[in-house]
Amino acid sequence: MADYLSDLDEVLRSAASHGIKRVVTIGVDMASSRAAVSLAERIPNIFATVGIHPHDARQASPENLRRLADLAAHRLVVGYGEIGLDYVKNYAPREVQLRAFAEQLHLARELALPVVIHDREAHEDVCRLIKESGPFPKGGVMHCFSGDRRLAETMVDFGFLISIPGVVTFANAHALHEVVRTLDLRHLLLETDGPYLAPVPCRGKRNEPKLLLFTAQKVADLKMMPIDEVARTTTANAVRLFRLTRGNHDLR
Repeated sequence: MADYLSDLDEVLRSAASHGIKRVVTIGVDMASSRAAVSLAERIPNIFATVGIHPHDARQASPENLRRLADLAAHRLVVGYGEIGLDYVKNYAPREVQLRAFAEQLHLARELALPVVIHDREAHEDVCRLIKESGPFPKGGVMHCFSGDRRLAETMVDFGFLISIPGVVTFANAHALHEVVRTLDLRHLLLETDGPYLAPVPCRGKRNEPKLLLFTAQKVADLKMMPIDEVARTTTANAVRLFRLTRGNHDLR
């Protein structure tokens, strides 16, 4: 994204110095999906996903979905998404979002890729379409989780992981705190959602991978366990979901 163009190499060096060794960079439209793959090709230990975000659901034409399917065949593409529904911004009409989401869920399943789901105030429709389109043998992740414990447990039953953003460090994130406290750590991932949602004490600033440590520490505090255990288990969860290795991608 534009927020990193001037100092991306330094951002990645800083991440590595803080123990963040691998990065999954997310496609949200046609241009960013291609850019994500290009970045993964250029820099070791970066992996890509491809997909069309609900904000850009109008891009999900048959021709573009064929192009994404071709792009998804790249060995460094480890997931399909970010796809889903956003009933807060409504940049695309709901009927367009629903059609794009359903078509991309089917495509992700055909491609045998885990799905990265965006869900803002659309929990019922997201659950319905995942149920109708599933099962998803490769699983998926609820990106930047914003639901409650009940939704989290439903998604876990579908075989999905719950991704915890920097929001968990916010004092008023009570529902997310409950999700972290009650779900087993084997169902959780950590994420930045950079450049957005920087954790406390950097709230309001540009988010970047090194700040994931603040998110990890808050999860550790909520679960009353060492941060090393949180880091080790959530990393193992990510490696398993996206089939990552240290320097390469396990070919499908």
